[in-house]
Amino acid sequence: MNWPKIREELALRTSRSSGAGGQHVNKTESRVELVFDLEASEGLTDRERKNLRHHLAKQLDANGRISVVDQSGRSQHTNRKRALLRLKQLLERGARPIPKPHRGKAFVADKRKRLDWKKRRGEVKAARGKKWY
Repeated sequence: MNWPKIREELALRTSRSSGAGGQHVNKTESRVELVFDLEASEGLTDRERKNLRHHLAKQLDANGRISVVDQSGRSQHTNRKRALLRLKQLLERGARPIPKPHRGKAFVADKRKRLDWKKRRGEVKAARGKKWY
């Protein structure tokens, strides 16, 4: 993953943050939204893009973009740093390989034990029925 190239491709939007803060909130655009276009990125290999699509499917919008928003701090600078860090962690976590599906079979002993239990259980239930003498 080519992080410097990815940083160049980010779209940054700022807006006024919501919540308490008095007059400061009314005049400061401290909310930061970073938008990263996964499909158009040149900083990712095809394999990384595939892994990210798999792991971050819920975070992607209809156009294949990831959006990270931060408005926890009072300054735009702090929020930008936090949003960049969160995006970097998200991309690093999402770029891990896709796990192979586990196709394990039951052990023979476990299968035998289960069938023995079912047979005993069936005998118990059969013994509850009416006796025909």
